[in-house]
Amino acid sequence: MPPHASADIILFPRREAVASRTSAAKPGPRLDDALAALNAALACQRDAVASWRGALANLNASVSALSGTMQGYQGNLDTLAVDIAALKADTVRLEQWADKATAG
Repeated sequence: MPPHASADIILFPRREAVASRTSAAKPGPRLDDALAALNAALACQRDAVASWRGALANLNASVSALSGTMQGYQGNLDTLAVDIAALKADTVRLEQWADKATAG
């Protein structure tokens, strides 16, 4: 730039002009419709997530109940295993007694 060149001065817009332009740029009907559709979709999404969480809670309750039932069955099987072991021991003793009685 030469030493004596002039510069162009760019004026900033006044606040009133900026305010009037932003108020004139309000969303139009298409944007309003799009926002309404988005809000409706979000509401549906929230409902779906709430239903999903409810289903998970029901599943958790069912699995917990099943777990309790299975633990009860396991307890019964453990008792049955002890009873069978005792019967087996009695059977072995009776077999040994019978072997001695027939041998003697």
